[in-house]
Amino acid sequence: MHINFKHNVVFFIFFIAVLCPLWARDVTVVVRDSDLGIPLQGAVVRLSGSGSFVCDEDGAAVFIVPDDRQVQVKILYTGYETESLTIPLNEDRFNVDLHIRVVLENEELVVEAQRPNNIQAKSGRSVAISGEALSQTSEIGLIEDVMSSIRLLPGVGYTSMFSAKPSIRGGDPGDLTAVMDGFYVEQPYHWGGAYSIFVPQMTDSARLSHGVFSGRYGHTISGLLEISSKKPQAEEIQFELNYSTSEVGMSLAYPIGAKGGILAMGKVTFWEPYLGLIKLIAKAVPRLDVINTITKAPYIRDFAITAGYNFSNNLQWSATAFFGSDGVGAEYHNIINNEKHQRDVNLKFSWINYTTFAITRFVYNPRNNMILAASTGLGLYESDLIADIKMDRGPLDEPENIPRNMQIEDTLINTTINYQGRVDYDVDIGHGFLIAAGVHELYAQWLKDEDYKEKIEIEGESDFPLPANYRLNVKNSALNTSAYTLLEYLTPKKIFGVELGMRLDHFYFMGKDFSIQSYPVFNPRLNLDFYLIKNISIVDSLSLTLGSGLFSSINDVVTSIDISNKIENFDLRPNRSWTSVVGTKIDFSFGVSFNIEAYYKHVYDRTYRSETYIIDSPTEQHKIIDYFFNGQGRITGFDFQLQKNDSRFIDGWISYSYNYALYRNPNAIPDVLYPNTDTSRYPLTGNGWYFPSFHRFHNINLILNIKPSKRFHIGTRFGFASGKPVDEDNSKREGFSWPVDIKFSWYWYNASGKIRGEIYLAAENLQSIVYDAQLLSRGNDYTGDEEMSEYKPVYDMPVPMVSFGFKWTY
Repeated sequence: MHINFKHNVVFFIFFIAVLCPLWARDVTVVVRDSDLGIPLQGAVVRLSGSGSFVCDEDGAAVFIVPDDRQVQVKILYTGYETESLTIPLNEDRFNVDLHIRVVLENEELVVEAQRPNNIQAKSGRSVAISGEALSQTSEIGLIEDVMSSIRLLPGVGYTSMFSAKPSIRGGDPGDLTAVMDGFYVEQPYHWGGAYSIFVPQMTDSARLSHGVFSGRYGHTISGLLEISSKKPQAEEIQFELNYSTSEVGMSLAYPIGAKGGILAMGKVTFWEPYLGLIKLIAKAVPRLDVINTITKAPYIRDFAITAGYNFSNNLQWSATAFFGSDGVGAEYHNIINNEKHQRDVNLKFSWINYTTFAITRFVYNPRNNMILAASTGLGLYESDLIADIKMDRGPLDEPENIPRNMQIEDTLINTTINYQGRVDYDVDIGHGFLIAAGVHELYAQWLKDEDYKEKIEIEGESDFPLPANYRLNVKNSALNTSAYTLLEYLTPKKIFGVELGMRLDHFYFMGKDFSIQSYPVFNPRLNLDFYLIKNISIVDSLSLTLGSGLFSSINDVVTSIDISNKIENFDLRPNRSWTSVVGTKIDFSFGVSFNIEAYYKHVYDRTYRSETYIIDSPTEQHKIIDYFFNGQGRITGFDFQLQKNDSRFIDGWISYSYNYALYRNPNAIPDVLYPNTDTSRYPLTGNGWYFPSFHRFHNINLILNIKPSKRFHIGTRFGFASGKPVDEDNSKREGFSWPVDIKFSWYWYNASGKIRGEIYLAAENLQSIVYDAQLLSRGNDYTGDEEMSEYKPVYDMPVPMVSFGFKWTY
């Protein structure tokens, strides 16, 4: 298929030029201290329904408002009274004076010892997304998911269409740690990782920390995802209804006097109609025939509630609770009987998951320059899996030494319970210095009960080792103790800043009749910020960031260890990594920013496991699982993002990430023993450095939001990712992925602006329309170039995924 890109570009420019009249305007709000008259850099201007905007060093925040209605905004700043402002139809610049008080009324501004906005991206540390950008990129598709937006950020590797577990700068997808309102969430995914539990309607902002981030958080060696939930307004009732192709959601915010409020949100999916439609299509598209095996349509049921209350001028309380469940069922029976094959396959499958957690937090301001925060929470995750597989093959023209009859029965129940508590103390000692310290306790229990039975008959190889039946009953627990101290300094003229932190993590592990602890690990982290240029010509600012630090975490592999019989040989160590980053960011006066970062990450003491089978008799064997703590990784790369900030006509970003990640498991043992293979336990031959299965050299994302009118927006997402390794030595790779999505949104408002609505029509996976079998390639170990070798079909879905949605807000 030939695509004329030149003609497409010309058409695109013409389209934008014709359809971009002026239906909105820029508004500037300047925030000052009422007594001193000085600008308040970092003050937050919150526009209801459109996110928050941070004031620059002149105290000014610029944002877009519609021309046809008045708009209400709130102005917030640490230690000052909150002010409200009505923006009329015919003015575009306003001055607001804030009065000092001895309390922080809004929790969002208690930023765990950061400058007043906790969603702001920081070069060398994190990237953030909120407001309209979060809505446009995540409220799309069959399942609306915040991770749909996170996957589009620089440094994030593409996995697949149905995976919310991306690789962060070459790290294992399991290394990504999620935090919601300060609470570490265990397994924040639906359907084992297809989607996350973070619904756009309950999320105010999301920040991905993939660099040398603050010592306030740990338990990760790869990336930290911080989710800030939406908070109820204390002045007005708000209601929102969302309906899309496969789900419906509602939220209601209700004020409690003038001091607090409560916000409840619920979402359920209904995939039965969509599933029925695909089953009809499958009659004409044979490759979709597998859809007929689904007996229980995939479902998600989520409910969340947040609340906040100001007991006094210096004491605030907030709480968040969440309950979610998901599941799917399948039953498959197929008989193939032709001149080459005879096969009878029966499969029954049932899978149910539950996730719930609750958090409560108190913030106390004993003095204007001091914040004391305490929080606690508990969480539960459970996964129930029942599978029954039977396969019979006939003695036709099949080669020898292959399974003829196989039967697998597996019942698995995984349960995780965790309790958390933390205390954080922040004080601004003046002259640009800020000091913080805190402690965090996390206690977790892991219960795993599995009954696995497997029977295989091999024709032509009577002594082939049969896979083992096994019964696993694990009851492990652990106590994670963490403490940190932090120093921030910013010169009076704001030309140099430093962030120095020290974090200590200790891990105490307990199981049946044993206990063991790791040595305490120290994780120092340092960031240096140089602000080189300010307000020169078209450059608003140019900064350089240097950062380096150590990180640690406990691998999920550890949770199922049963070492009660050989505790003396067990050397428990947490995963470690040393990360260094250098980056520069430039902001232009016309609303465009460019950020580029290069990094090196050395992973060591990484936990991994290997499985092998020991033959007990010609018909029996047992499985041995070995755990090792000497895995290594070497990761280098760079990524950049060119972003156009929120604009009346066009905004969005383009990002590119190059990653070169090699891993090594020095004591690896084969997972599967093939015929005639030595059955003794031994290190895997050729166990050198390899590319992990999630590795991709290149990732490109283009997000373009086109706004030809105030009532019609077009959102586009285009991606490119080079192929994943098919084998560990990189001799073959899958074909590249290039997802294409588009969303058309229509908006309406009433005269007062209190009632708003949106209808959207979206299509994901559009590239499948012109899809052809892609070449299986070999990735060049040095350049990342793909050298084509043979054909192989590579796709997430063979058809586009069309969806629509409706939103009504009061």
